[in-house]
Amino acid sequence: MLTKTLNVGIIGLSMGLHHVRGIKKAAASHFTLDADGHKIPAFAVYSICDINQHLAEEVGREESIPHVYTDYKDMIADPALDVVIVVTPDQLHREMVENSLAAGKHVLCEKPLAITREDCEAIAAAVEKSDRKFMVGQICRYTPSFRHAKEIIESGAIGELTFVESEYAHDYSHIYAAGSWRSDPARNGVVGGGCHAVDLLRWIAGDPEEVMAYGTHKTFADVTPYDDTHIAVLKFPNNVIGKVFISISCKRDYTMRSVFYGTKGTIIVDNTSPTMTVFKEDLFPGMNKETMPIEVPVEVNNHNTAGEFREFFDIIVNDKPVETTVYEGANTVATCMAIYESAATGKPVKPKLFK
Repeated sequence: MLTKTLNVGIIGLSMGLHHVRGIKKAAASHFTLDADGHKIPAFAVYSICDINQHLAEEVGREESIPHVYTDYKDMIADPALDVVIVVTPDQLHREMVENSLAAGKHVLCEKPLAITREDCEAIAAAVEKSDRKFMVGQICRYTPSFRHAKEIIESGAIGELTFVESEYAHDYSHIYAAGSWRSDPARNGVVGGGCHAVDLLRWIAGDPEEVMAYGTHKTFADVTPYDDTHIAVLKFPNNVIGKVFISISCKRDYTMRSVFYGTKGTIIVDNTSPTMTVFKEDLFPGMNKETMPIEVPVEVNNHNTAGEFREFFDIIVNDKPVETTVYEGANTVATCMAIYESAATGKPVKPKLFK
């Protein structure tokens, strides 16, 4: 039984602030008892780190975080620190994960796991060597609307899946700039952002056996060295086909609109709307098998870091298996790489999946 507050440290505060606030939200309803039987918080943000000293100190002050660092190695050297959350540029994940695990910390790493196969393999090796828990932050698996859609599908309510699709439509104009870390030619928008939609479909339909993709490079021609828009067709197990649309330059509001077609119904869902639409055959008996739409209320929470950390906490404290394992994260990256390769070569590609 846990008899101390689990101390959490967060590396990277640009997106890491979501984790700071998510953990504080989750901690408000999670308590444990110390050795004397006194009620204490089950977990808390204990330390933060960012190379921007002003930002780190400002967040530390505003969020009442006791330990603030500009060098993550100093942060993970603290023996009182239990858990590290890596929320830094994709290119830095490998080093920070390896060092944090070696320092004896449990690690939650933001998606994508890494941007190269070599880095994915190295992280997997570090996880296998460690006795600590490791989890990949595939946040869409904690989005209430997507979780509910998966529950409906697994219940058999819409029959067998026939076609699945998702899109990652996000205008990065306000965060992209020539020379930014996102413009690094070693990365691309498919792995960096499109991994959300790819992971969602993998979670619902399984690992794709083959992909065929196309890309275009118009809107961000002077900003990024890689295509800014992709479309991919995917062949999933059990004769399910699928489609992924990925754009980091589209001129519209952000969405991850997704549709799941089954033999007895259809689900239309996204991560920014308060309802999802379900079409169900034979909903009202005696109405000529008419397929009727149902608007189902859902919570809008497209960055549910509170729910994500609650699960990681449960995994750590109760020694439960991790669902979004290092290999789940690596296979999402492998599928994204296959999409990118197919678009570059004009040929179908079989994803080189990890175990």
